[in-house]
Amino acid sequence: QVQLEESGGGLVQAGGSLRLSCVVSGRTLTSTIMAMGWFRQAPGKEREFVAGISWKGGSTDYGDSVKGRFTISRDNAKNTMFLQMNNLKPEDTAVYYCAAGSTSDTLQSMRIMPRYWGQGTQVTVSS
Repeated sequence: QVQLEESGGGLVQAGGSLRLSCVVSGRTLTSTIMAMGWFRQAPGKEREFVAGISWKGGSTDYGDSVKGRFTISRDNAKNTMFLQMNNLKPEDTAVYYCAAGSTSDTLQSMRIMPRYWGQGTQVTVSS
């Protein structure tokens, strides 16, 4: 059973930075093909794609609203994925979810329908 656990959320002022982490259990990422990503959901809005990364990190993808400010990365040896968020804006306030695809998912298909989800971590950006 794959489990994803996020950490690193919190309250930050506009223009600040946060780094989210997602630890994977139930799979060893060095030997399990698994595209992963981050999604977010703000109050009253639909969940939206933030960033995605292929198994070995060679391909990444970002939502338009975070391009140039957020960077996704992963360390398969540590079973961990990261999201570095810089120049945060109040509109980035949301619950951020870690997600992962099945072993047959591409980065693109994971972006549409992830197989696994974490519980989420709150990010609040004050103006």
